[in-house]
Amino acid sequence: MNRTEHMVACRDGVRLATDLYLPDGDGPFPVILERTPYGKREVSRSERTAADPKPALREDIAGYFVAHGYAVVYQDCRGRWGSEGEFVKYLADGEDGYDCCAWIMRQPWCNGRIGTMGLSYAAHTQASLGCLNPPGLAAQILDSGGFSNAWQGGIRRGGAFELKQATWAFNQGKLAPETVTDPVRAAAFAAEDLHAWFARWPWKPGHSPVRHAPDYEDYLFEQWTEGAFGPFWQKLGIYAQGWHHQYADVPMVHMSSWYDPYPRTAVENFCGLRDAGRGRPFLILGPWTHGNRSQTAFGEVEFGPEATVDSWAGDWRAFRLRFFDRWLRDLPNGVEDDPRVRVFVMGGGSGRRNAEGKLEHGGYWRQAENWPLPGTRFTAYHLHPDGALGEATPAPRATPISWTADPAHPIPTVGGAITSMEPLISGGAYDQREREGMFAHTAPYLPLASRPDVVVFETPVLDSDVEIIGPVMAHLWVASDAPDTDITAKLVDVHPPSADYPQGFAMNLTEGILRLRYRDDPANPSLLEPGVPVRITVELFPTANLFKAGHRIRLDIASSEFPHYDINPQTGEPEGAWRRMRVATNTLFVDASRPSHVVLPVVPRRAP
Repeated sequence: MNRTEHMVACRDGVRLATDLYLPDGDGPFPVILERTPYGKREVSRSERTAADPKPALREDIAGYFVAHGYAVVYQDCRGRWGSEGEFVKYLADGEDGYDCCAWIMRQPWCNGRIGTMGLSYAAHTQASLGCLNPPGLAAQILDSGGFSNAWQGGIRRGGAFELKQATWAFNQGKLAPETVTDPVRAAAFAAEDLHAWFARWPWKPGHSPVRHAPDYEDYLFEQWTEGAFGPFWQKLGIYAQGWHHQYADVPMVHMSSWYDPYPRTAVENFCGLRDAGRGRPFLILGPWTHGNRSQTAFGEVEFGPEATVDSWAGDWRAFRLRFFDRWLRDLPNGVEDDPRVRVFVMGGGSGRRNAEGKLEHGGYWRQAENWPLPGTRFTAYHLHPDGALGEATPAPRATPISWTADPAHPIPTVGGAITSMEPLISGGAYDQREREGMFAHTAPYLPLASRPDVVVFETPVLDSDVEIIGPVMAHLWVASDAPDTDITAKLVDVHPPSADYPQGFAMNLTEGILRLRYRDDPANPSLLEPGVPVRITVELFPTANLFKAGHRIRLDIASSEFPHYDINPQTGEPEGAWRRMRVATNTLFVDASRPSHVVLPVVPRRAP
């Protein structure tokens, strides 16, 4: 295998550093392309398998595909590593990716077919170029990314700002070429303490931990202050929904996981492209955190030997090879007959603590030909004033429930669909209680449900199993004495007390948030009238879980989750530019005329 480096010119003259790996022989060859901001010759932390858990160099992955007859191209994104130009996160990758494909198609070693692959940002770059239907594109494998709508997941969520954008900007600003070559700037970054900065709000442009990388700070505050769903959020690179009707008509895989920021993106792209008749989309949803598809334990929970993609695909390299062999080389290997949907259903395990100290929650894969799964019964579970959760209709004059929301003391994050927030927090499944060593957690480290600003609703102990697979929606009636506030909803599987867990184990499954100024129209925010009830919908990420008999289904309602999301000061000031905070009294209505409820996608149990 030989490698050559090329500086590929884009339409504006900026040149992007590009490595080419060719097999022996004259060719031409089918081509596999990955565009990354993380260094085309660096180790890729997600390029590992269950059998070989050590992360591989991208060159090693290129070698694997070259050995099977593929030319492989890795390219540094604009303004990163060896590429020229200014890095503007997400927004240059459509045109740059198109231009890279056009360059590949002009080369004598290309047989006219290009497949793309990559995780996270390298999935975003795929969706960006796919929206423009570039020449030669013939197949895509998007792993944990490819924004369907970044306003609803990945940058913002329900209008709230995901603070992983701040930690990512800080961590990657430290690695920017301008930092690496400037010892003063590098020393400035090294002296910053993110824990201290995340305890000091609000941040201001030029007065944040990212200020040492002004271009990174600029795009961070642009994302933060662009609150309304206007033209900024409908740009190429962060809004594939707007291009589904013209997206490249090629076979593709959309893969994500329950504790990843992108299961909604994967589902929306699968459904949107399916409905638009574009390509042949496949959907895979596992129990993993971001890109950790060959592991079985996340946070404090073990999901069992079936949890990996390796358990049914051989390994991730073999899966991709088989997919590309079918669509780039026309090998008759049956990929077109694979299930269109594969989802991992969490649950069914022993509930004991294993030797590694993890809760054995277990799980298994289900296959289907569509999403949501055929036969899904969308079932309303109503919230009652005594904290009950069930299908019974609430009483006509049920008493509303109020709580005090103080932005100076937000509810701390405990796991969830999180990535890129190191060194502050990590994603995954956790018992929903505070503990020593987690950011913003304080002694005496009690359950989150003990806080007065967390309102808890749960079913009686289940007398039979309940299996849910699909989207989860909380339809709530709320009011506030503040002009703006957040409402969060978290779905929890409550394991019963046991010898290993005498207090039980409240395992987070999925959650969502809505900033109430966006309750009616994300494009036209409107502040609340104090005390006036409004009907809202909090969209949780999709999930799949078997609630075993003996467990309880729980829904937690609150007004913050920090540092996963930014603080809402509850003053109505502009986002990312506020200066004051105020306490709010928020109220949830649970009567028959204002029936707050969560809709769960209950599916028929699979045959034993």
